[in-house]
Amino acid sequence: MMSIKQMALLTAWVTLFVTPLAAQQSQNWPTFRGPGGTGIVEGHALPTSWNADLDSPDTHGVLWRTPVPGLGHSSPVVWGDRIFLCTAIAESGDSTLALGASGKPTAADDSGEHRWVILCYNKSTGKELWRKTAHQGIPRTTRHVKATQANTSVAVDGKHVVAFFGAEGLYCYDLDGNLQWSRDLGVINISKYGIGWGYASSPAIHKDRIALTCDDPANPFLVVLRLSDGKELWRVSRKDISVRSWSTPLIHQGPKKTHVVVNGWPWVVSYDLESGKVLWKIHGGGDNPVPTPFVSNDWFYITSAHGAQSPIYVVRPQARGDITPLDEDESEKDSSKEGSANEDSQPKPQPKNAIVWSTNRGGSYMSTPVVYRGNIYLGTSGIIRCFDARTGKNHFAGRLEGRASIIASLVAADGKIYCASEDGTVYVLAAGNELNVLASNPMGEPCLATPAISQGVLYFRTTKSLIAIK
Repeated sequence: MMSIKQMALLTAWVTLFVTPLAAQQSQNWPTFRGPGGTGIVEGHALPTSWNADLDSPDTHGVLWRTPVPGLGHSSPVVWGDRIFLCTAIAESGDSTLALGASGKPTAADDSGEHRWVILCYNKSTGKELWRKTAHQGIPRTTRHVKATQANTSVAVDGKHVVAFFGAEGLYCYDLDGNLQWSRDLGVINISKYGIGWGYASSPAIHKDRIALTCDDPANPFLVVLRLSDGKELWRVSRKDISVRSWSTPLIHQGPKKTHVVVNGWPWVVSYDLESGKVLWKIHGGGDNPVPTPFVSNDWFYITSAHGAQSPIYVVRPQARGDITPLDEDESEKDSSKEGSANEDSQPKPQPKNAIVWSTNRGGSYMSTPVVYRGNIYLGTSGIIRCFDARTGKNHFAGRLEGRASIIASLVAADGKIYCASEDGTVYVLAAGNELNVLASNPMGEPCLATPAISQGVLYFRTTKSLIAIK
């Protein structure tokens, strides 16, 4: 028989080795952009080339494909053997989606009744397991013709599935689709040019906390609720902080404080998760902040574009107070032109112990970048940019074929960066200091949602389908 000491050693071995192995095998992608919002999951070989176009005679590499009802840019989220999506289904007719260059201030005609639905699929087969209608009614705000009524992704912690639809409410289910609680946070109209452009900030979970960014220009606020029962713990006004933001907040436990980092304009702010107190803030940036902050190298990476600047900021967690870069007033007049491959983008001198490096040029507008194998990669309108993630050295700015518009965020694994484009092509890049396009893979449908990665399979949500590529 084993002695007590031997049993203790065996238990320790199981804890150290078997548990991480099981976690690696399940490879959860629990929120928008996966674990920690980084866009990265390693551990399996991933495909390089495939063809998912149903009209092509050479379709290959597709594990399964299933239709998705309604309209939504909600990205797939994976927990265990399940995939979760959000969608909005118009009760009469199909909701229309404008593609291509649709930056004009045009609202979609969504005056009819809709159902806001959470969908659950089997990860291995694509079979729909359940669908739940969270809310039904006429939309309380409009959306841009290129947005949807279901832009946000769910967040999952293994017990709870949290979905937030802005003005249509916050909902918490268990993994089997049983409603645990819901909250109405009022009308949240993320407006510009007098129209609501659609809510897009996904919920962020940390232990028993949920953080939500609600930057309605009339009443912008950040709120933190208790995950177990939905009780509001604190709320801070963002008046004079952010005119609007579509970015998902980042919750990160630092060495001394747990930060809630919120991309906004004209201020990017980090709040203390426990109290809502401002830890640090940066003034400036693009005036339509969309990309979500994330952590790599133990630093915060934040970007935005549109208007006067397209910056990248790299911030140390110990930063405090106003850490606006020293040369903010030197913003270049043409930095809103994402297509300009500017070779002059170089890191600027920064306040000590606050910002690692920053640049006023080179940031992305819609797509959140990815830091992978020492570099940061950013996708814009036909351009892929690459900087050294630690120093800010500019490696390249190269064009993709056809000026492919990259709205989905970048993800990476297995030495590759995956760039899903609006034209229905997924570009696969080799990680490195030069632009090396390994493959251009047709999906058959536009891709505006960010893909998920789990156990060597890529999961893409197109405008009409959920597709598994292996």
